[in-house]
Amino acid sequence: MRLGVLDVGSNTVHLLVVDAHQGARPLPAFSHKVELQLVELIGEDGAITDQGAERLESFVADCVVIAEDKGVEEFIGFATSAIREATNGERILRGIRERTGVELSVLDGEAEARLTFLAVRRWFGWSAGRLLVLDIGGGSLELASGFDEMPEVSHSGPFGAARLTKDWLPGDPPDEDAVRALRKHVRGGIAKVVGDLVRYGRPDRVVATSKTFRQLARVAGAAPSTEGFYVPRRLARADLREWLPKLARMTTAERAALPGVSSGRARQLLAGAIVADAAMDLFETDQVDICPWALREGVILRRLDGLPDEWL
Repeated sequence: MRLGVLDVGSNTVHLLVVDAHQGARPLPAFSHKVELQLVELIGEDGAITDQGAERLESFVADCVVIAEDKGVEEFIGFATSAIREATNGERILRGIRERTGVELSVLDGEAEARLTFLAVRRWFGWSAGRLLVLDIGGGSLELASGFDEMPEVSHSGPFGAARLTKDWLPGDPPDEDAVRALRKHVRGGIAKVVGDLVRYGRPDRVVATSKTFRQLARVAGAAPSTEGFYVPRRLARADLREWLPKLARMTTAERAALPGVSSGRARQLLAGAIVADAAMDLFETDQVDICPWALREGVILRRLDGLPDEWL
């Protein structure tokens, strides 16, 4: 089956076309994405701007044409925190449905955490033992822990890198007081849920997903994406702590010149690093393994789980 999966995230809107069959790993066939950064297009009234809504509608319409051209048999679309929290989110979804015919499902934060956990479990397998999964998005932070395919505990909080940058880190680079205030805010929020996440036992493996963690790992010396999916990548807390003050002193342009950092996400890299450092510290882990699969793959895998057993 050729699936088209449209992920309307807080930073990036991404169409991924995959060849997928039950019992096999999804194979990417085509990718089309743009960094709309919807979370930064939310005004003081809590609504996404008309320009942002128009750009999103136009992109979805383009994706419908691309999906047809690529022979997609089934099209799945979902949206996360930016649309979920926007005061005009329902109106935007209705406009997309009327213009393009695409029905976007809005995932709540805990659904994001559970589906991401599923993807990580499938990637690392049962031998990974009890997992703790950390996922820093543009609008929210998802945390999940458990021993099976679905987590025993999952949490979602408003600690996405783009959101925090917009709300807490004005200036380029931001001043020391702003960085310290954000650090205090993030640590206070994450500390409230640590007990729940380790209630059933300490993790055997801590895994991080998302573009933010991948970029931080690359800055700290992990293998570049050109070496492929299957090269193990990790981020050590000692390396992150070394880089945090450097990132705080850098301008956006200077961060964008770092290896693996895209210009569209360079501004929010510091906030992402503050969240990553807080989570690793509060969960008492010295390093995280980087997983290339995350929410999109979780959605695909859950869809494939619902297919009939083709070999029976």
